[in-house]
Amino acid sequence: MSQTAINPNPNAPLDALDFFRNSAGTWRSQRVTHHLAFRRAEVGESTIRVEMLDNSDPRIAEICAMHAIDPAQAAGGAHIAWKGLMEWDKADENHEGQSVMVIVPDPDAPGSGQLLRERGYAETAPVAGRYHIDNDNGMVLTTEYETMSSTERFWFPSGNLRMRTSTLQRFGGYNTATFCTEVRVSEDGNVPQAAPDTAPAATPIYSALGW
Repeated sequence: MSQTAINPNPNAPLDALDFFRNSAGTWRSQRVTHHLAFRRAEVGESTIRVEMLDNSDPRIAEICAMHAIDPAQAAGGAHIAWKGLMEWDKADENHEGQSVMVIVPDPDAPGSGQLLRERGYAETAPVAGRYHIDNDNGMVLTTEYETMSSTERFWFPSGNLRMRTSTLQRFGGYNTATFCTEVRVSEDGNVPQAAPDTAPAATPIYSALGW
């Protein structure tokens, strides 16, 4: 018999725009990337800054124009900036960048739709992915690039903790799988502490790959 996980966060996202609202602010990310072809794991860390954008922001219309979509169909968006490092980095490697993301819900199903970007994480060309909110209040994003495809899942065990799994399949067989734990930090760099009577109950957290 299958069991359905319960998200202990009372503010669990109901749609993709809720994910952006819940993600607004600064996050400290710790990640482990499994390079499946080499049977080795690489650790890394980054700082991520998320800023909400409403439909009046001109960047929303710019991204929609790149994808030939009417800006009136957009529900909103976010500006994402990141800076990080990975264990195997070479001297000239740079894990720093920014991107604007725009949510375009399906008219008959607001829990799914398109996520437009002027650049992807894996390639720098404009890209549109498909998202949906699953039965456990996680957002699943699938993106097809010219030379690879990725599947990501995001969820909030609590208001200040976000988790993410991703798989990247490159054409030719070089695949990676990543697990990230992301903690919200305040402007002074400290991690907010939940009050004892509001802290969520501990529940097991599993990688999508069973690791």
